[in-house]
Amino acid sequence: LIPLFVIIGSGGVGAGLYLMRLAMFNPDVSWDKKNNPEPWNKMAPSDQYKFYSVNVDYSRLKKDRPDF
Repeated sequence: LIPLFVIIGSGGVGAGLYLMRLAMFNPDVSWDKKNNPEPWNKMAPSDQYKFYSVNVDYSRLKKDRPDF
C-alpha cells in the first residue's frame, strides 16, 4: 500500500507544480492588469513558453509580427 501512496502523491505534486508553472510563466495569464495588461505582446519570438515542443528551435525564430 505504501508504493501506491508514493505514486499517487508524486503524481499530485507533479500536477500541482505544472499548474503553478502555467500560472506563473504562461503569457496568457496576467496577474498584474495595471502595469502589464497584455503580457503576450511583450514576448520575443525566441521565448519558449510551451513546456515541450517537437521539432521547434526557438532560438532560430525571427520576428514576423508588427509592434503594437
